[in-house]
Amino acid sequence: MGLRREKAKTGLLTLAIGALGVVYGDIGTSPLYTLKEIFFGAVELERSLPNVLGALSLIFWTLTIVVCLKYVLLVLRADLNGEGGIFAMLGIIRNRQQGANGKPGAKPGRRIAVITTAVIIGAACLYGEGVITPVISVLSAYEGLEVATTALSPTVVPIITFATLFGLFWFQSRGTKNVGRAFGPIMVVWFLTIGVAGLYWIVAHPQVLAAVNPAYAVEFLTRMGPKALFILGAAVLAITGVEALFADLGHFGRDAIQVSWFSLVYPALLLNYFGQGARLLDPASVPNGHLFYALFPQNGLLYVFVALATMATVIASQALISGAFSLTRQAMALGFFPRLQIVFTSAKIQGQIYMPGVNWLLFAGCAILTLTFRTSSSLAAAYGIAVTGAMIITTFVFFFVARGWGWRWYLIGPACALFLAVELSYFGANTIKIVDGAYVPIAIAVALFSLMKTWQWGRGVLAKAYIEFAKFPMHHYIELKQALMESPMLRIKYGQREVAQVERAVVFLSSRAISKPEDPCPMGLRVYVRRNGAVPKHVILLNVLQTNRPFEPEDERCKTIPLGANIVAVNARYGYMQPPNVPNLLRSLKQAGIIKINENRWTIQVGEEELIIEKSLPWLRRLMLRYFQLILRIANPADRYFGMREQAGRNKTVIPIVVGPDSARIAITDEEPVEDIRPSRASAP
Repeated sequence: MGLRREKAKTGLLTLAIGALGVVYGDIGTSPLYTLKEIFFGAVELERSLPNVLGALSLIFWTLTIVVCLKYVLLVLRADLNGEGGIFAMLGIIRNRQQGANGKPGAKPGRRIAVITTAVIIGAACLYGEGVITPVISVLSAYEGLEVATTALSPTVVPIITFATLFGLFWFQSRGTKNVGRAFGPIMVVWFLTIGVAGLYWIVAHPQVLAAVNPAYAVEFLTRMGPKALFILGAAVLAITGVEALFADLGHFGRDAIQVSWFSLVYPALLLNYFGQGARLLDPASVPNGHLFYALFPQNGLLYVFVALATMATVIASQALISGAFSLTRQAMALGFFPRLQIVFTSAKIQGQIYMPGVNWLLFAGCAILTLTFRTSSSLAAAYGIAVTGAMIITTFVFFFVARGWGWRWYLIGPACALFLAVELSYFGANTIKIVDGAYVPIAIAVALFSLMKTWQWGRGVLAKAYIEFAKFPMHHYIELKQALMESPMLRIKYGQREVAQVERAVVFLSSRAISKPEDPCPMGLRVYVRRNGAVPKHVILLNVLQTNRPFEPEDERCKTIPLGANIVAVNARYGYMQPPNVPNLLRSLKQAGIIKINENRWTIQVGEEELIIEKSLPWLRRLMLRYFQLILRIANPADRYFGMREQAGRNKTVIPIVVGPDSARIAITDEEPVEDIRPSRASAP
C-alpha cells in the first residue's frame, strides 16, 4: 500500500505519460513490421479484400484477448507489494503457502515445485525476448531510410542501429523516471501520428472496419492451409513486449498502465493497423514492402516520419530493458539469481532501478544480433517462440494465483483456457522458425534457465550445511564468554581444547536479526571460535536489513541489544535508497558510546564458502557444483555490498563445505564434537 501511496503522490497523469515512454514503446512500434511480415514476408499474400480482412481480424482479436483481457484487466492485478512480473506471481503463491503452513520454512509441495520450475522457464524466455526486441525495433525504423533514399548501402543500417543501441543502454543509468520523462512526450506524438495516419486511409477504404468480426480471422486461417503457420508466426509480432507490460508494473503502477492503454495506445494501434489494411486495398504500390511508411506522403516529409519512428523504436527497446531489471531483482529476492549491483533511481517509487551488470550484458547480446542478422526480416524469424512460451507460463501460473484469491474455477478456468488456445496456436506456429533463427532465444533461455536452476540448487546445498552446523543458540557462547571473563588467566577448558580471550573487537555479520540469547548463533562466530581457539573481548553481531521505505530516519537506524559478556547485537535498517555502509555505522555507534571498540584493533569478519567435492559425488552433480562455483565468483560479495571492500580491518573467513552424494557439511580443522561445545568453568593453570 505504501508504494501505491507514493505513486499517487507522483500524479496519475505524469505516471501515465511516463508509462508511454517505458511500458508501451515496444508494443506501440509493432505496426512497423507486423502486417509487412504477413503480406511481404516469407509467404507473400495477395492484396485482396478477404486476405486483408482476415489479417486485420486476427490482429484485432489477438490484441483484444491477449493484451486487453488477459494482461491489462486481469494479470496486472497479480502484484506483490506493487511489483509485477512472473516472479511476483510466484511470490504470491509462496506467501500463501507459508501462511497456510504457519511457518516460512515449510517444505514446498510438488505443485509449488512444478510452478517454480515453470516460472524459471518463463523468466528465461523473457530474457531471450529482451535481447531480440531492441534490435528488431531499431532496425525496422532505420530501414525506412531505404524507402526515402537509395543512397544507403546494406552495411549502413546495422552500423547506425549499433550506435543507437549503445546510446540507449548508456542512458539507462539516468533512471526510469528520467527515461520516462524524456521518452513519454515523444510517444504521445508517436501514437497520435500513427493513429491519424491510419484514420486517413480508413476514411478512404471504410470496408476494413468489418474485420472486427472474428469470423474473418477463422475463415482466413482455414483458407490459408499450411500457410497459416507462417501467418501466425508473423502475426505474433503485434504483441511484442506484452510481458514487459506486466514486468514493468513496479515502475509506474497498475492505474497508470491501464489509463495509458485504453486512452491512447489501444485506439492508436487499431487505427494504424486498420489504416495499413486500407492502404493494401489501394492500387498504389508499396515501396520495398515497407507498408507502414506507405501510409505517409512519399516526399521530403518522409524523413520526418522516419526520424519519429526511429525515436519511437529506441524508446520501444526500453520496455524489455526495464523489465529485465525488475525480473532480475525479483529473481535475486527469491533466491534464483546471484546478487548483482542494484542502483535505486527514485526516492518515491522503489521499483525504479538500474542494474549495470544486466544492462551491459543485454547490450552485448543486442550488438551481436545486430551485426549477425542485419535486417528486421531476418530477426522476425527468430522472434516469437520465446515470448509465446512466456505467455503460456504466465497463464498457467495466473490460474493458481486467481484461485488463491477465491475466484471460482468455473470463472477463471474458461478465461485461462481461451488465453491458452490463442497462445498455444502462436507457439505451435513459431516452432517452424527454429532453423531460421528461433534457436537464438531458445539458446539464451536455456543458458539462463541453467544458471537460475543451478543457483537455486547450489544455495539449497549450502543452506543444508548451515542448518546442520547451526544447532546451538547464542546463550552457549555467552556462557563461554562469561567464563573467560571470570577466569584469572582469561583461558578456560572448552571441550578437548583450551580457549582464550583476545584483546580485539570483532564484528560478525548475521543473516538474521538477533534479539535474545535463545536466537541461533551466527555462522561467523562459531567458525571463529572453533578455528582460532579464541573469543574476542568485544563481539558485535550485526544484521543489516533493507526495507521498502526509501529512507530510514537516523533515530530508527539501529537497535542495539546487549546480550551480556561484552556481546552486543546490532540490528540495522536501511531504506532502499541508502546503500549500507558498515564502517560508518560502527563509528557512529562508538561515538554514541553504544559499543566500546578500538578502531585500531577491530576486525569485520566476512564469510566466503569454499566447496570441496567428494569423489563419490555423481558426475552430473559434480558438473553442477563446478558451475555453481563459477557463478559464486561473479556474484556481488557481501563485503562490497556493505561498503567494506576497502576497509582495512576486513578479514575473510573461509568456510569449507564438503559436498557428498547425500549431504553437505561444514568441515573445520580440529572440529570439536557437538556434545562438548559447552564450556567447563575450570581454569587452566
